[in-house]
Amino acid sequence: MTERSGVMIVGASLAGLTTAEGLRAEGYAGSITLVGEEDHPPYSRPPLSKQVLSGRWTAAQAMLRDGAQLAALDLRLVKGRATAADLTARTVTVEGDTLAYERLVVATGVRARRLPGAEGVAGVHTLRTLDDAIGLRDDLPAAGPVVVVGAGVLGCEVAASARAAGHDVTILGRSTEPRFGQTATPLSPMIAALLLEHGIRLRMGVDVTDVVGRSRVAALRLSDGSIVPADVVVAAIGCVPSVDWLSGTGIDLTDGVLCDAGGVAAPGVYAVGDVARWLDPATGESHRVEHQATAIEQAHAVARLIVTGEVGAPIVPFFWSELFGNRILVHGRLDPGAPLTILAGDPADRRFVAATIRDGQATGLIGWNMPREFRQERARMLERSTESTTLLRGTPVS
Repeated sequence: MTERSGVMIVGASLAGLTTAEGLRAEGYAGSITLVGEEDHPPYSRPPLSKQVLSGRWTAAQAMLRDGAQLAALDLRLVKGRATAADLTARTVTVEGDTLAYERLVVATGVRARRLPGAEGVAGVHTLRTLDDAIGLRDDLPAAGPVVVVGAGVLGCEVAASARAAGHDVTILGRSTEPRFGQTATPLSPMIAALLLEHGIRLRMGVDVTDVVGRSRVAALRLSDGSIVPADVVVAAIGCVPSVDWLSGTGIDLTDGVLCDAGGVAAPGVYAVGDVARWLDPATGESHRVEHQATAIEQAHAVARLIVTGEVGAPIVPFFWSELFGNRILVHGRLDPGAPLTILAGDPADRRFVAATIRDGQATGLIGWNMPREFRQERARMLERSTESTTLLRGTPVS
């Protein structure tokens, strides 16, 4: 067993690295161990489906920090996969080695779901890691029809990148319409129209029942009996939290690592990023959020809690995406039971800011091609949530 680390962070992507940086920024002088499963240094995931896949960025441009910046954090970097944890002994097993810690931060993220029946079939991809993005990018140039299974944010982004490169693209989805994150009901018709306008075919309300092709995919057989030709398939069908190594610890691992409102999962154990399911004190519900901004805020909050004991303010989700030059921003949690209230612009022009409002308070905010106005309304929303005051102005969408 090696010397006990003051803080061990398992997961070397954005959430884990930001936690380490946050600890040093808060004045933590103890030892930090950062455990990472991948061969690459910590990198940013959002550019994978945008800049890296399109070829606008090299792999090196996706790296979060260079060697000098990592060295300045005075970290012990351990490469390997965590396979077990003992919360009583305060140890983590990594590739057979037992590593000891005083405090543990879980930042192992999620893994992409695989398309059933596609094991060992060339041309079938997922997009979660840098290697995934490079493999898909290298497979696309000579590809014929491209089929994206999954009509969520990632599926739409991958389809847009492939279509912009000139490929014939079809999106398949179980739902009846594209489900662009939590914006499903308000924005689905606009997302669908945008995809169709750019030549992407939508096959909604179907499931994949079989992968046709032995050595390489040739087509997908669907639940309605039809067959869709495919030379490249991208499965964007969701993710599974990487929590197997925490089995038997007593932590609630139902859909990620259950935490209190400060990110504490057990005494001396914290969780941040995609794997973490934090309690929302306003609703009493717990949520797991797979967005970069939330991962950063959670990481800083946990670092501050470890160093100072101070619990931060509740974290409000935020994410953005871009489809065919259209910038879409979302803040908060859109209420599916409330109509959109337009605060600026006009959806008909694809330039607007809108909110869902319940009991006089905005629960979620959407911006489409109006980033400045979105930032202004977001600031007002945060101010109102702090002061618990009046209705947002605006006109409900009929």
